Amino acid sequence: MSEVEFENNILAVKAALDRTAERFLKEAGQVLEAQAVQNTVVDSTHTRESWGHCVNTSENSVTIGNTEQNAVWEEYGTGDYAFEGNGRKTAWYVPAELCNGKKKPSFNGKVIIVYGKNGKAYYKTNGKKPRRMLHNAYHTKKPALIRRANQLAKEELK
Repeated sequence: MSEVEFENNILAVKAALDRTAERFLKEAGQVLEAQAVQNTVVDSTHTRESWGHCVNTSENSVTIGNTEQNAVWEEYGTGDYAFEGNGRKTAWYVPAELCNGKKKPSFNGKVIIVYGKNGKAYYKTNGKKPRRMLHNAYHTKKPALIRRANQLAKEELK
């Protein structure tokens, strides 16, 4: 009977897969962050400049996010326009001195200024529509990222 020798390559294959996953996560984070930046409407540039990503190799995950509170409002909308109807149902007033950007708050599509008892100007608003920068970035880049993950795995496991 002939002798068969078994060579165990489990550790080498696992290491190759770990390298592939780390490389893919870094690339995916960069691609999704760049697309989210591109999808972000520029008014004061704070939201656009605050995107970032972080790779967690121990959990094989990447987190893409924004440090500006406005990013949440841009992603999900506010008031009457909030995603899935989760916004405030009544109008509210924003102090005019806080609105430094080009686009001003509006009420039913019109910019309305009212004056409080103290004589200060306020914009009346019923919310802003969601722009879904990150959601759209993911769905735009998903097919290309899947192809890239497959390509990296094939290259590493040759």
